[in-house]
Amino acid sequence: MIPYWRARVSHWCWHLPLLLALLLAGCATPTPDGKTASAGSAATGNADASSAPRPFIPQGPLSQVGTAQLSSQTVAPLSAPADIWDRIRRGFSMRDLDTDLVRDREQWYASRPDYIQRMTERSARYLFHIVEEIERRELPMELALLPFIESAFNPQAVSSARAAGMWQFMPATGQSFDLKQNIFRDDRRDVLASTRAALDYLEQLHARFGDWHLALAAYNWGQGNVGRAITRNQKQGLGTAYTDLTMPLETRMYVPKLLAVKNIVARPESFGLRLPDIGNHPFFDTITIERDIDVALIARLSGVDERDFRALNPSIKLPVVMAAGTPNILLPWDNAALFERRLKDHTGPLASWTAWVVPSTMTAAEAARRVGTTESELRALNNIPPRMQVRAGSSLLVPRNGAHDRDVPEHVADNGQLSLQPEVVMRRQVVRARKGENLVRLARRYGLDPVAVAGWNAMAVNAPLKAGQQITLMRPGKASSGPKASARAGSQKAKAPAKKTRATAKAPSRKTRSASKRP
Repeated sequence: MIPYWRARVSHWCWHLPLLLALLLAGCATPTPDGKTASAGSAATGNADASSAPRPFIPQGPLSQVGTAQLSSQTVAPLSAPADIWDRIRRGFSMRDLDTDLVRDREQWYASRPDYIQRMTERSARYLFHIVEEIERRELPMELALLPFIESAFNPQAVSSARAAGMWQFMPATGQSFDLKQNIFRDDRRDVLASTRAALDYLEQLHARFGDWHLALAAYNWGQGNVGRAITRNQKQGLGTAYTDLTMPLETRMYVPKLLAVKNIVARPESFGLRLPDIGNHPFFDTITIERDIDVALIARLSGVDERDFRALNPSIKLPVVMAAGTPNILLPWDNAALFERRLKDHTGPLASWTAWVVPSTMTAAEAARRVGTTESELRALNNIPPRMQVRAGSSLLVPRNGAHDRDVPEHVADNGQLSLQPEVVMRRQVVRARKGENLVRLARRYGLDPVAVAGWNAMAVNAPLKAGQQITLMRPGKASSGPKASARAGSQKAKAPAKKTRATAKAPSRKTRSASKRP
C-alpha cells in the first residue's frame, strides 16, 4: 500500500505543470498585432516563447508529517454543561491557596450542611444571570461564588456597617458606581444593577493590583488599605502577595472562605455534601414597564406571590414601581409571558400611589390634609415618626386622587429624599403690657412677629396698649404664665416635696429622653 504522504506528493506533482500553464496564460497580454505575449516578453519586447520560465519540480525526499501534544491550553469539552454547577466548574481559573485557613473554612462549611443547602437554594434565582455576566467579561468563575461569602445570596442583607444587598455595597461605594439610593428604591439590592457594579468594581481592582487575591482583599477591606499594606511591606523588603500582608482577621479569612466554597462546589461528594439541582437556564426574564404600576397588581397579573416578586426585585421599597426610576422588573420566566399578555388586556388603573414634593415645611397632619389622606396613613406609608415635621423639598408617597394622579417624573424617582425636623410645639402665654408700650414694642420684646401677635389678639398692628393690659402670645415650648397656670403650679408645689419636684424637672423620663434622640 502506498503511504498517504507519498500519494499526496504524486498527486500534486502530476498537476503542477498544468497549474503553472494556467497561471502564465492568465498573465499574458495582447500585442498590437492581436497576438499575446507573456508577462516577461511584454516587459522586454521579446516575443520568443523560449524565454518563458520553466516549472519548478521539487527534488529529494520529503519529511513526514508528525504530531505533538498541546499542554498550554485546556481543550473545551463539546458536551453542554449538565447544570449550572458544571458550568461554574468549567470556568474556575483563579490561583488556589494551599493553606490551613482554606482547610479550616472547608471544614466549617462542610459541618453545616443545612446552611449550605439554604444558601445554595437561595442562589438558584440569581446564579444563571451572574454566570452569564462573568462569562461575557471573561472573568474567573470563582467570582460567581462571591455572594455566598458576602451575603449568603440574600439581596436584603444589611451589615452593621450599612453595607447592603447581595454584593454588600457600602452607601458611598454604591453611589460611585451609579447605584441609586433614595426613599423609593435602593439599587444596591437590585439584582441586575448590583451585579453590574460589583463586576465593574472587581475588574477595576484587578487592573490596579494585577492579582485576583489582592483584588478580593481590596473589595473587602478597601483599595486604599490594601495599597498602604503593600507599600509598608515594600519598604521593609517583604513580599506583597495576599498571604504576606498584615490585614484584619476578616480580610485574612476572606479569600480562604471563597476558595473553600470553590472546592466544595468542585467536589461536593468529597465533603459529604450534595448541591441542589439548578438548571443551566435563565430563572427570570426582564420586563420593561412604561407606566407606574402597583406591586400588588404585578403579582396578580403574573400569578406570582408578592413575596417572591420582592425576592427578584428587592430594590423596590414601596408598594408601587415607578417606571421613570425602575423601568425594568424581573419575573420568573414563564410568569413573565403571562404578565405581558394579561397587562395588554387590563383596563383599570395601574397605580394607586404617586409622589408629592412638599412645597414648604409642614407637619404630617397638614401634609395629609393637603393630599387628601389621614395622618396615620401618611406616616405609615412614609415612615414618619411622631413629633416630626416634613421639610420643604421632601418627597412623600401619597394616594392618587384629584391633582395628585400622575406618574412620578424621573428627577423625583431618582432623587426623592425625606427630610424631617422636630415639630415646634406652640404654647399659649399671656403677658401684660408695660406703661407706654404698643403692640409692636411688646412683640419685639418677646422676639415675635408683630403681625402674628396682632392676629392672635384680633388687634391692629400699631394698636396702643394700656399698662397691665393682657396680650396673648404663642411661643415655642414655653408654658403659659397666666393666673390659672400660676395657681396650678402653686397647687402642685404644695402637694409634692420641693426636692422631688426639682429632680423631676431636671431628669426627664426614659421615654422622653429616647424620644428626643429620634432623627
